Amino acid sequence: MTVGFDEAGRGPLAGPVCAAAVILPDDFPIEILNDSKKLSEKKRQAAETIIKEKAIWGIALVDHKKIDQINILEASMLAMKNAFEDLLKKNPGLQLAEISGITDGTRCPDVPIECRCEPKADGKYPCVMAASILAKTCRDRLMLEMDKKYPEYGYAKHKGYPTKAHREVCHKLGPSPIQRLTFKY
Repeated sequence: MTVGFDEAGRGPLAGPVCAAAVILPDDFPIEILNDSKKLSEKKRQAAETIIKEKAIWGIALVDHKKIDQINILEASMLAMKNAFEDLLKKNPGLQLAEISGITDGTRCPDVPIECRCEPKADGKYPCVMAASILAKTCRDRLMLEMDKKYPEYGYAKHKGYPTKAHREVCHKLGPSPIQRLTFKY
């Protein structure tokens, strides 16, 4: 079995980084998958439902405060490690010796399985595509909730990414309560 790892939210100026770990069954309909950035929101949400119904998965967030403490790369690795722990917690019968991992990027999380990393894996390997989809839909949903709490920051539109509008509102109002203060805005 191969577990795919990916994250969403490394580039934003606000909010958490979210990661997922996913093991797909042999009969999973992989034709619904792609790199989450290449799917429409509607297709991502439809795929999310099927992944959560049919796959073995875990998900985790690391908030903006922890990102500021340990940096975004370490926070991404921590989120992936925690997503794997969530997957194991939900599926206590899994045997670690039967699992290997693949991570999108150039570094693997600190997990107790053999893991390899590969840039652009989220466009090549179905299990990583699935992790990409779960991470992105989770983070996007959370940023929509943050938009309701802090509507003046426009999180529903830019999801915390460094758009001109996001930077301008931060300069006008100051950082939001979920701003990553170590990131230049």
